[in-house]
Amino acid sequence: MRAFIFPGQGSQAVGMGAAIAEASRSARDVFDEVDEALGQNLFRLMREGPDDELKLTENAQPAIMAHSIAVLRTMGVNLGDVANFVAGHSLGEYSALCAAGSFDLSTTAKLLKLRGQAMQQAVPVGQGAMAALLGADLALAQKIAEAAAEGQVCTVANDNDPSQVVISGDKAAIDRAIAIAKDMGAKRAVPLPVSAPFHCPLMQPAADAMLDALSYVVVEQPRVPLFANVTAQPETDPDTIRGQLVDQVTGMVRWRESVANIFDAGVHEFVEVGGKVLGPMVKRIAPDAKVTSAVTIEDIEAMAKGF
Repeated sequence: MRAFIFPGQGSQAVGMGAAIAEASRSARDVFDEVDEALGQNLFRLMREGPDDELKLTENAQPAIMAHSIAVLRTMGVNLGDVANFVAGHSLGEYSALCAAGSFDLSTTAKLLKLRGQAMQQAVPVGQGAMAALLGADLALAQKIAEAAAEGQVCTVANDNDPSQVVISGDKAAIDRAIAIAKDMGAKRAVPLPVSAPFHCPLMQPAADAMLDALSYVVVEQPRVPLFANVTAQPETDPDTIRGQLVDQVTGMVRWRESVANIFDAGVHEFVEVGGKVLGPMVKRIAPDAKVTSAVTIEDIEAMAKGF
């Protein structure tokens, strides 16, 4: 059994998609359709930068999705024939749903543009922060967050793997967490270069915006079940998926549990589509799993022989 997984924010880089667009008409069509849907030349920004503009949440989110779908379409496979489940990390959940046919490409791009804008606007720049706690599991991360909160928001945002948990919240609280993390048992705490505190209660205005936006969108039943970030369980019901996408904005990304549950469901092969970020996490969660990443044309050609 096989799962296709899709990366989240942080996997963007200037030059992304350029080589695959040169080699694949299907990839070029994806980038053209996303540009048209958004009314901007996003693909030029992906190819040429500048980096600080590509990193903006409202650009990075649709760019990462477009790249993943371009890679998938270049594979030329029917997802239902080659995958048993899909999952995505944060915004990657939208990529996964697009791949599985729940959203069309244009709708996915527009939703992610709005999601990025709403997340950025939810908290003024400089008031929120995120940090990675390395050498800390979920239980320790929760203890550190609780100790640092002091009445402010400081919660676990991403339970990535057994040795990496990300916290999010008010900047002062995150600073306190960084200061006490080592004494409480973490190997170290690293502030993350993000523009907003994602996946915490401070994102409620963005969740409200997505609730409104998703109420106008048709969600089709995915061709294969989606392991949802907020439950770490498989889901196919369109209305449930709609609600989970709203909850995901303020909720914890339960990636470690998702991968463990996918593995326990009998999936021993994970294919990361459009990135090389999630694969190492998967190996730390399920060491016996086979992990492959598809980013380049060479990756895709090698992978096609195994399908």
